[in-house]
Amino acid sequence: MKLYNYYRSSAAYRVRIALNLKGLTWQHVGVHLLKAQHRAPDYLKLNPAGLVPTLVADDGAVLTQSLAIMEYLDDAGLGDTSLLPKDAVDRAHVRALALALACDVHPLNNVRVLNYLSGELGATNEQKNAWIAHWITIGLGAFEKTLEQSGMSGHFCFDDMPTLADCVLVPQVFSARRFNVDVSKYPRVAAIDALCNTLPAFISAHPKNQPDFSP
Repeated sequence: MKLYNYYRSSAAYRVRIALNLKGLTWQHVGVHLLKAQHRAPDYLKLNPAGLVPTLVADDGAVLTQSLAIMEYLDDAGLGDTSLLPKDAVDRAHVRALALALACDVHPLNNVRVLNYLSGELGATNEQKNAWIAHWITIGLGAFEKTLEQSGMSGHFCFDDMPTLADCVLVPQVFSARRFNVDVSKYPRVAAIDALCNTLPAFISAHPKNQPDFSP
């Protein structure tokens, strides 16, 4: 399998974690967003939206959208473990946790939104960073309360196994720290993130450990 991704993309980071948790072999293909490589004609043939990640499966299937890719890995029975629990209610809970960050927080802070804020709307770096911190703070606050109130979390977002939700949470916490959001205000989130980052699947997926990483 080939994963077209950018080392700092939260969406790509999620899929790297999922592939690693499943023990799958994959090839990293860098698509540098800041160099506009995602707008290259050859890449747009793979992913007309010009976004990352894109997964090219062993059978040649081309898959886009991080959550769809991760669920495909489960649906196709690939790898050593499942990213979702078996019970229908539990599965819906895990999906809701993942979607709360992937749909309600991350899209507001991705590269094209930030470029529009600074370019078309003339936002200063200070204003842009305040925007980022505002939405991450709201999102992680709600996530923390959901973990607390659901009674379903354990060492991880759901019980004592990494799931789809952890694959999404860890990149979001990484992004929060990049923009100086105080994650310690969310003790359950911070504890889960700390534990995840001791596991090889998460360590290997970290942005600094990617071939295209640049400080």
